[in-house]
Amino acid sequence: MNLREIHELYFITDISNVQSIMRYGILSHNEASRIQHCSIAEQGVQERRQNKRIPGTNKHLHDYANVYFDAHNPMLSARRHMNDNICVLRISPDILALDGVIVTDQNASRDCWFKPVSEGLPLLDHSEIFAQFWINREDFFEEYRLKGIKCAEVLVPTCIDPCHIVGAFVANATASNNYRQISNLPVGINANMFFY
Repeated sequence: MNLREIHELYFITDISNVQSIMRYGILSHNEASRIQHCSIAEQGVQERRQNKRIPGTNKHLHDYANVYFDAHNPMLSARRHMNDNICVLRISPDILALDGVIVTDQNASRDCWFKPVSEGLPLLDHSEIFAQFWINREDFFEEYRLKGIKCAEVLVPTCIDPCHIVGAFVANATASNNYRQISNLPVGINANMFFY
């Protein structure tokens, strides 16, 4: 994959968090734990992420704000019951040029690699990350592999500044109304991104 193929990045969150995010930015797990917010993270996944160290740094995974290359992924699928109350924030790919940014080849809760953008990005397979489907009923191991790849991440130390947030997508009119009550940031309904 190369930089020209990345038009934006994505952060999945509860709509109630957007006001705080537009004030403080998208925070790392450790920073977010210091302020009141509504987490939609899966506890078991967070426990696996908690003690992971990022090679070549003195930081842990929870010291980084994380976004996805593609929001149409297993995380968003697992939150389909929350479609009326969640949004996908659209993040400028300019964050890939920030100091200390790391990319992963799959969900960082797994046994994945962590590489600087210049080294890691060319190793990523655009067609697998942006594949519409990852289900493989005939091959459990292939499905597991693709599921992880769909959740490949961009990790930004500490915080992603609000200036890099360019808009949001929601699943339906209910979510759009909920969103417009708390934010003036542009929002669009993108039913194809979400799951039903």
